[in-house]
Amino acid sequence: MIHPTAIIDSSAQLGKNVKVGPWSQIGADVKIGDHCEIASHAVIKGPTIIGEKNKIYQFSTIGDDTPDLKYQGEATELLIGDNNVIREGVTIHRGTAQDRGETYIGSNNLLMAYVHIGHDCVVGDHTILINNASLAGHVSLGDWSILSGYVLVHQYVHIGPHCFIGPSAIILHDVPAFVTAYGSPAEPRTINREGLKRRDFSSDQIALANRAYKLLYRRGLPLREATKEIAALGDDEVICMLLKSIESSTRGIIR
Repeated sequence: MIHPTAIIDSSAQLGKNVKVGPWSQIGADVKIGDHCEIASHAVIKGPTIIGEKNKIYQFSTIGDDTPDLKYQGEATELLIGDNNVIREGVTIHRGTAQDRGETYIGSNNLLMAYVHIGHDCVVGDHTILINNASLAGHVSLGDWSILSGYVLVHQYVHIGPHCFIGPSAIILHDVPAFVTAYGSPAEPRTINREGLKRRDFSSDQIALANRAYKLLYRRGLPLREATKEIAALGDDEVICMLLKSIESSTRGIIR
């Protein structure tokens, strides 16, 4: 299971049935769960904890120090869940002591080639980041969101669950739940109708999400009035999800 050319630190902990390919390096304070597969020429540094059934492809660098200038070598970590696919050349940095102290990646995510996830990011579950999408430090990415190729996300931006971000978009402000955004800088276009349909939201819920979107973006209402009218639509899951993502915004939402 472990190629003879792999370099594994004596303090690293590898679970059952872990495969490590040629010339890969597993550093100190790394813990890898059962049934993970590390391809050739990957570098994993610690402190990093990786869950079960993850597949990490060649030339990825996982758990390295952040290049953020405020980082001075403090003990920070990276946490990765289960069943993630991390493709070629992906880079994921640990956190900084000045913020969370950790970078967190959930479960069942697909990070395609050359994706970058910066320090102190929080990535949920079931997300897809397509080739060369990049998250600056302190970014939050909600469950089931999709970032197209070459998307750039500014630091401290929050992207809500079920969002779709179009190719080469630059995200400078927070994106509310289930919004589709395109452009540089990104602008809201519509709801992620197809994504909601695929995730078994009902036709009534999708219609309700569309009504809420129109109140937020098509009526020209001030944000405070728009959120009041959205709240009046009821307490369905899609309404609660949208309102939560608006109310938790720290950079202001795209409009």
